Amino acid sequence: MRSKKSWIMALALTSVLALSACGNNGGNNTAGSNAPTETSGAELSGSILASGSTALQPLVEQVAEKFMEQNNGVDIQVQGGGSGTGLTQVAEKQVDIGNSDVFAEEKLKDADEDKAKALVDHQVAVVAIAAVAHPDAGVDNLTKQQLVDIFTGKVTNWKEVGGADQKIQIINRPASSGTRATFEKFALGTKTEDLKGSIQEDSSGTVKKMIGETPGAIGYLALSYLDDSVKTLNYDSVEPSVDNVVSGKYPVWAYEHMYTNGEPNEMVKAFLDYFLTDEVQNGDVTDLGYIPASKMQVSRDVAGNVTNK
Repeated sequence: MRSKKSWIMALALTSVLALSACGNNGGNNTAGSNAPTETSGAELSGSILASGSTALQPLVEQVAEKFMEQNNGVDIQVQGGGSGTGLTQVAEKQVDIGNSDVFAEEKLKDADEDKAKALVDHQVAVVAIAAVAHPDAGVDNLTKQQLVDIFTGKVTNWKEVGGADQKIQIINRPASSGTRATFEKFALGTKTEDLKGSIQEDSSGTVKKMIGETPGAIGYLALSYLDDSVKTLNYDSVEPSVDNVVSGKYPVWAYEHMYTNGEPNEMVKAFLDYFLTDEVQNGDVTDLGYIPASKMQVSRDVAGNVTNK
């Protein structure tokens, strides 16, 4: 009788444990189906270093902050230095992302053509560049030829182009700058030498500050930097507006590239994919004065040729 009771109790205990195990397995399966969605962001961890274009820097910094808020284990550092610096550093694997206003094939074609071929292009926006002057320069518009004459030293006083009787002070970017390359290629149509007496600054933010504080100053900035501290100049009577860039009427623009050396790892890819979401493209990109590439009615190849989409 004692043996029978023991057998019944053992059977009951086995049934309870079996039911409990089934319940637990069911719970784990349910949680497992949701886990990738809920924890995929938290699973990303590590650091990303990006360097290069200062024209693109404000956008990368803002998007990086939002991405880090959503992914607490990720740390993103964004440095300037110019497009040439970013491309060289990503080609040398010193950084994870090289930010550039120009195609790598164009910037690295002389010394690092093979390295340029290893880079993978991620286009995240379009940037437009405008000529800007000190507010007291007395002009609203400059033609292409007038700009060429100014940046080659043929015109040295604003009165020669219809402005104030004030000596022109050029605030330029270094040769490594993608903003300079874009301005020279599409606004001037030629490369220029660094003139005696001109001032070079490494970042767009410093250029804006210098132009706003220096009587007679002229330079060029991405639309994302423009404010009332400088005078934005029309180009051949065309306003550097988003609508004019999108339609192709305003020619001084370029794609914003974020290059990786080969295909990016999971964390970097997630960051780059985030750039292309509606949240960023229709929010941060437009709010900061950039243009989503998808909105462009024209396209441009490496050689600078423009075609209608």
